[in-house]
Amino acid sequence: MSCDITHGRLEQCKDVVGGLQAIYILNYGLYDPLIDIVYNAGTDEITNINIAGSTPIYKFELKGTNSFETTITSSRENGTTFFEQVLAVQLKKQDVQTHKEIKLLTYGRPNIIVRTNANQYFIAGLVRGMDVTAGTIGNGTNLGDMNGYSLTFTGQEAVPANFLDCSTEAQLEVLLNNAIITI
Repeated sequence: MSCDITHGRLEQCKDVVGGLQAIYILNYGLYDPLIDIVYNAGTDEITNINIAGSTPIYKFELKGTNSFETTITSSRENGTTFFEQVLAVQLKKQDVQTHKEIKLLTYGRPNIIVRTNANQYFIAGLVRGMDVTAGTIGNGTNLGDMNGYSLTFTGQEAVPANFLDCSTEAQLEVLLNNAIITI
């Protein structure tokens, strides 16, 4: 049966940290998820995303309160399972260029690569993209309050966010067919 598990898991060491380091935004439609994605059959990691080599990938550095979570929804009655991916980010300090980009992000449905503080890379919205489903542009009330953008991206996929077979930004560029990561 195709839904039988194939491995167990030992108790893990306490040698990892939480949190996010950066996100990399790809405009939706840069690849065909049925043709341009190469998987490692043994691990299910993505080893290559075949996009045009000169395509810009936009990096947003993160620090502080940012999160990426996947909620599993499975229905025995309907025979369905899907994975809701939710990325919440805070981008500090408002500026004209970011204001424009936030507007464009809310209109689109990008694919987003998430880099954790443990240098793990995931791709969220692999097939259907990620939508901005909530957000604020705020100046705060007091001197110490946040001035910037809070965004929530949500995507629903048939599988959890895939691991990418890389642990550095240089390896990510190669995995993305030598795309250009830019800020």
